[in-house]
Amino acid sequence: MTEPMSLKDGKARRAAKAQEGGFGEILKVVVQALVIALVVRTFLFQPFNIPSGSLIPTLDIGDYLFVSKYSYGYSRYSFPFSPNLFSGRVLASTPKRGDVAVFKFPKDTSKDYIKRVIGLPGDKIQLINARLIINGQTVPREQTVSVRTKDQFGQDVEVPTYLETLPGGVTHQIIQLNRDEGLYSNTPVYTVPAGQYFMMGDNRDNSTDSRVSPDQDGVGYVPLENFVGRAELIFFSIDDGAPVWEFWRWPTSIRWDRLLKPVR
Repeated sequence: MTEPMSLKDGKARRAAKAQEGGFGEILKVVVQALVIALVVRTFLFQPFNIPSGSLIPTLDIGDYLFVSKYSYGYSRYSFPFSPNLFSGRVLASTPKRGDVAVFKFPKDTSKDYIKRVIGLPGDKIQLINARLIINGQTVPREQTVSVRTKDQFGQDVEVPTYLETLPGGVTHQIIQLNRDEGLYSNTPVYTVPAGQYFMMGDNRDNSTDSRVSPDQDGVGYVPLENFVGRAELIFFSIDDGAPVWEFWRWPTSIRWDRLLKPVR
């Protein structure tokens, strides 16, 4: 009577080992996936979502995009929790005029901001009657279609859009809510310090950017070290006010025309 019991015990042990092996394989796959995701997020691409309208019409509230981490090299802000392991950048590549870039807010580096690179180190930037002037030259622009958006009070308004061509040839679209009378439509001359950059939103009258000093809770100039990466691609977009987790609403709330749209 002992032999059948031994066979039964052996089968039970083999089954238990198989179950343990199966759990171990699942755990191994999960750990590997987490490591790969961490490597990709840290060194290659990081997802961000757009919570404000400062870059309308280029980026809209509810857009989700990939930012390339390798575009400007790596600083302490490339890594989770921004460990103070080194200063400056490794494998550094300087931002180009016209890039849409994510950076750490200089006054509070726990916050991520996204704006367009307008001024490079040494540039002189000014706005007169809402016209952008770089190094004494007025940046050419041409009016295009009008679009509906929200003003600073949340009211729907129709505003003109313009195609603006920056020095170097980057052409991008901007909107101007208040035409020539906006709060930051007439500014002093800003001289961009060495190693820093002047950032602006494409929604010119509704963007707290480098035109606003840190003393006024603005961005001011942005050090190269603070750059996180360059915006590359909109991979998902959903109507403003539609919670992304309500997937049953996706067929009507997803902005299908914005999916897989490059950021320019």
